[in-house]
Amino acid sequence: MTTVTVQLPEPARRYPDEPPGRPRLLHMSPGQSADFGRGTPGAPLPIPLDDPGVSRYAGQITATEDYWRLSNHSEGATYVVENMEGAGEHIKVAPGRIGAPVPFELSRVILPAAEGSVEFKVFAPQHTYREPGSDPTAGEPTTTPFSLDPTSKYFLVLLALCEPRLRSPSDAAVPGVGEVVERLRPLPSCAGLTRSAVNYHIDYLVTAKLRLREDTDEPAAGGAKRSRLVSLALRFDLVREEHLRLLPPPVRR
Repeated sequence: MTTVTVQLPEPARRYPDEPPGRPRLLHMSPGQSADFGRGTPGAPLPIPLDDPGVSRYAGQITATEDYWRLSNHSEGATYVVENMEGAGEHIKVAPGRIGAPVPFELSRVILPAAEGSVEFKVFAPQHTYREPGSDPTAGEPTTTPFSLDPTSKYFLVLLALCEPRLRSPSDAAVPGVGEVVERLRPLPSCAGLTRSAVNYHIDYLVTAKLRLREDTDEPAAGGAKRSRLVSLALRFDLVREEHLRLLPPPVRR
């Protein structure tokens, strides 16, 4: 079972106006490891970081149940792991540190490079929970099929997408990205929310949290992707009327 997903760095675009392609993902199961760095000629690493300032074998990540560990193989560079859902929350992994545990669900790994920095993203979307009323010593915990954190920004994005149908089941309209931005911006945690950030959270929900499968090799259009997310979330009660209190008061027109 996949418990950790790495979003590989985007390759350089051939043309300045070339649209970004579908994110390249590396799926990992508990116990699996993947090296990152420049690699050697003819022997690229699973997580390639093409910058002359990055070591050939800069480090390694290891999937461990519902979190992951980072090893820093550098002799002098400190790596930073940012919590993409936190307000500046981060950890530092010192040179030579092996197996530093990373508890964040959405992480950005940042390495110093020849020009600025290079980065890649790591997602640990699977979580285990004790069943209510069960004996914690009775066996393995239950892995939830759809593990969503109501305190996260991606959950707020999903909630904003589902809001019209939660308030009126007959409403077939699914908000656009711009409408989601405007709906969430009154919240202090979303004051700096942008369209690209909303699209990022939608892609994360599609690929990692709700694991919607594409029927073809071509990625679904934005409107179709949002509609599929809403349909799945409402079908399995992943968002409910009680969650609407997390949103700002609706604007009366």
